[in-house]
Amino acid sequence: SRFVIWPAAFRHDNLAPNQPSQMPATPIAALVLAAGKGTRMKSSRPKVLHQIANRPMVAHVLAAVAQLKPLRTVVVVAPGMGDVEQAVAPAEIALQTKQRGTGDAVAAAKKLLGGFKGDVLVIYGDAPLVTRDTLTILLNERRRHPDTALVVLGMRLNRGGPYGRLLLAPDGTLDRIVEAADATEIERAITLCNSGVMLADAPTLFSLVSGLGNANAKGEYYLTDIVALARSHGLICRAAEGPSEELLGINSPGELAAAESHMQRRLRAQVMAAGVTLVSPDTVYLSADTRIGADTVIGPFVVFGPVVKVGAGVTIPAFCHIAGATIGDRAVIGPFARLRPGAALSEDVHIGNFVEVKNARLAKGVKANHLAYLGDATVGEGANIGAGSITCNFDGIEKFRTTIGKNVFIGTNASLVAPLTIGPGAMIAAGSVITRSVPADALALGRGRQETKPGLARLWRAQRKAVIAARNKPVKKTKSKTKSKPKKKAHSKKSGR
Repeated sequence: SRFVIWPAAFRHDNLAPNQPSQMPATPIAALVLAAGKGTRMKSSRPKVLHQIANRPMVAHVLAAVAQLKPLRTVVVVAPGMGDVEQAVAPAEIALQTKQRGTGDAVAAAKKLLGGFKGDVLVIYGDAPLVTRDTLTILLNERRRHPDTALVVLGMRLNRGGPYGRLLLAPDGTLDRIVEAADATEIERAITLCNSGVMLADAPTLFSLVSGLGNANAKGEYYLTDIVALARSHGLICRAAEGPSEELLGINSPGELAAAESHMQRRLRAQVMAAGVTLVSPDTVYLSADTRIGADTVIGPFVVFGPVVKVGAGVTIPAFCHIAGATIGDRAVIGPFARLRPGAALSEDVHIGNFVEVKNARLAKGVKANHLAYLGDATVGEGANIGAGSITCNFDGIEKFRTTIGKNVFIGTNASLVAPLTIGPGAMIAAGSVITRSVPADALALGRGRQETKPGLARLWRAQRKAVIAARNKPVKKTKSKTKSKPKKKAHSKKSGR
């Protein structure tokens, strides 16, 4: 036989109904299946790399699994999926050389996990909404019933569609999983559906997988068949039930969008529970790693890209876009402001409308209230950046930094051409183009000298009006004296007699 000798505790004939027992916490390994092509996504990108809340789907799954503290985490990928391998690092990688079904995908991990002393949690990489609490339901079911060889996590769906149905035996144990395409009309009416998440003792799992056949229309090895296979060997299988909204897989752009909406509702609820005010919650977009301090107020239509950390008591009015930035306590950002990666704002900084900050560090109390660009810069405490002022950081080939000292005043519409240092307390006159460093407490002007011509404006206006009047003066039409041509006399033709 290709099967191990099953422990007596796992055999169905030793089942004692309604007498759950307790078992100590068993070490677990996580096995994430991520080799699927996802053809229904109509995309060249691997399905598990499509993002929810600016994080790949498979990364959401790994984050939920990590909270269970598995001793090993293995991700199954297909050849040519180097980008997936990078996304799941430092997880171990198992290669499914040929896509021959989900059972074959699990078998691909046998070299890594076949000798594992504990349970293996099998989960798909396209279930980004799953949480630790839901996975714990599965673990608890296994611990309550240590006689169980295999536990499958089910979900209730009024319309099961393509999901397999979980068929229970009269004693409440799991009898088999029937695929939707193979189900009878009565079986399709069953609302308890297969999520694809399961938990089994490692030797049991891989022994069962090795016994799968592929005598089906697709010629594939289906992981779901191991339930019936286990039962045929007298092993006990059970089903636990989790929330369907967390367990649905993503197979199309429409399903991806629906999952995004669900994730956004979850993230908004989390930040509001932490003391953040969202003036119009449905219009705020959060990333999975967004962190916002208490007493912060977020206006409508604010977008948080990845890697954003916001302090406490911050005010962010409407229509701001923030990504890769940190914002200190009590700062005011926007409206209509953009913070790009590398923006690091200390406490009490004011960034106003149509101001963009990129790769710049702004010290306490810096103010840039309107129409400014601060890129590749360091700005000292208390500095004021006037409207329309910019750091000219790029020469078409390289980027250079601008250093602005403490309490510097930058006048309106100034261009600071990097590399440049403005010393503490210096002033830059409005409209200046500054190309050389300015020492502390100096006043720098870099603009053309003004000249005033008394009365010239009045003279210019008079001249312009005269030109316009001459141009618009009507032209008189004269009659032409051309001679008219004489009319030719008509000659009649006379016939000869």
